[in-house]
Amino acid sequence: MPVKPVIYVGVDGSWRDTGALEWALQESLLLQEPLQAVHVIDERLRHVPGWEPDAVDDASMQLVGEVQKYLDDRRGRLDHEADLMVGPPARKLVEAAAGSRMLVVGRRGLGTFKRLLIGSTSEAVVTHAAHLMVPVVIVPEHWKPADGTGPVVVAVDDADDNTAAIEFAIAAAAERKLPVRLLHVWDLPAIYSWDAMNTAGVGAEWAENAQRHLENLAAEWQNKYPETPIQFEVRRGHAVDGVVTGAEETNAQLLVVGSRNRTRLMSALLGSVTRGALHHATCPLAVVPVQV
Repeated sequence: MPVKPVIYVGVDGSWRDTGALEWALQESLLLQEPLQAVHVIDERLRHVPGWEPDAVDDASMQLVGEVQKYLDDRRGRLDHEADLMVGPPARKLVEAAAGSRMLVVGRRGLGTFKRLLIGSTSEAVVTHAAHLMVPVVIVPEHWKPADGTGPVVVAVDDADDNTAAIEFAIAAAAERKLPVRLLHVWDLPAIYSWDAMNTAGVGAEWAENAQRHLENLAAEWQNKYPETPIQFEVRRGHAVDGVVTGAEETNAQLLVVGSRNRTRLMSALLGSVTRGALHHATCPLAVVPVQV
């Protein structure tokens, strides 16, 4: 199925601060593809005591008008648009972006109230997006464009379904003329004590296997994309901490993780690395769905 050449971005009343619109504009310029900014009126606001539906609608229309003017001033030859929808914010955004290049959202969430934070709206966006195979980029609050030289870091595991995340990372790196850094974090299961591990040499064996796996993976992708430098790093420790810290220490311009969509029940609970990166990554984070 061909990808619609458009980038969707969710906006709310904090759109000047979240950094999502700025990141989407930068991506639009790199790809020479237009933006579709979407503001969703949360239908629950219509039932909040003391809130008048007309006032909510008027404020939302004013917000969309301000965003449209901001986009018009920066469109160049691209036809950016701002739109208004009503419904559950996460579901509406993902449905609008279905089949598109990507959906960009801010770390603070997409509702009018600050209570709609990462634990609800943004996490729900990623979960819904996994069903429709829409890549989602989550941009930290106050992100601004910078002339960074750090790599695009992609977290990989020892499974065979890293392809979608790596290809997304390579495309993003090629646009920015940056290297890709494959990052694998491993640790022994809790059943191994330090003494048993050292006595049996289990730790050394696992470390060697992880290193060999990533070397082979990096060589495979370097051969496939010779014009994009492919780096790799193996770390031992907690997966979330290793991925987030690895991105920070290399001044990553983008961190990419995969999100598996095995079943509707399982995908309702995001993987620990994806959820941890959602909460703690200090750079823009791309969550790329993996069909398994």
